[in-house]
Amino acid sequence: MEIVSDPITSCSKEHQKIYQQWFAAADSDGDGCITGNDATKFFSMSNLSRAELKQVWALADAKRQGYLGFREFVAAMQLISFAQAGQELAPDLLGNAVNVEDIKLPVMEGLDTVLAKKKKSITRVEPELNGSSRHQSSPSSNWFGSKSSKKVPLSAVTSIIDGLKKLYLEKLKPLETTYRFHDFVSPPLTNSDFDAKPMVMLLGQYSTGKTTFIKHLLKCEYPGAHIGPEPTTDRFVVVMSGPDE
Repeated sequence: MEIVSDPITSCSKEHQKIYQQWFAAADSDGDGCITGNDATKFFSMSNLSRAELKQVWALADAKRQGYLGFREFVAAMQLISFAQAGQELAPDLLGNAVNVEDIKLPVMEGLDTVLAKKKKSITRVEPELNGSSRHQSSPSSNWFGSKSSKKVPLSAVTSIIDGLKKLYLEKLKPLETTYRFHDFVSPPLTNSDFDAKPMVMLLGQYSTGKTTFIKHLLKCEYPGAHIGPEPTTDRFVVVMSGPDE
């Protein structure tokens, strides 16, 4: 049996052809990337728990790209196969001198139906396209590639925090929802996340100008700002955003 290798994982030629069909079925918009929404639908056919599927995604997307290419998709399928066999998922699972001929295809419930529908849709679309391929852009490419037709008035934003919150709620959060970002990475941000004040800690040896630098940034005195011989300057200087002292 001929083996196909790459830096991420390896599989037999036979399995590669099968995975290519699966990848095409999972890639709903045909952009060559399996995003969160596609992965959620396709991976759920494995009947693994949500926690296990999150781990599969994290291990397959080792480069933290936010999507799975074909190589990463193959790695995910092999990890699902291991999980279905009762093996514990680990970062080095695919690299531990595994004999690729021993890795079975994962069991995906209802996949045959999905593949059949995909095949029918391709047969139906091909005559309309006259042999040419049509690329369907993803929501993210439309958003980033389009020019904003309406500018936000200055009066609508009263602070940096308000601006960031408005940008997140109107632009970024819809993308996170579309690609099911909360299923694989972190939950959506809330108002309290924006209201939290960032903290900056400035570390350094004594007499290097920490206090003077902070006073220059704030343009005012602050509690504990003493310039003099050690140990008065041998300290941590913490600055909170906002007018609070």
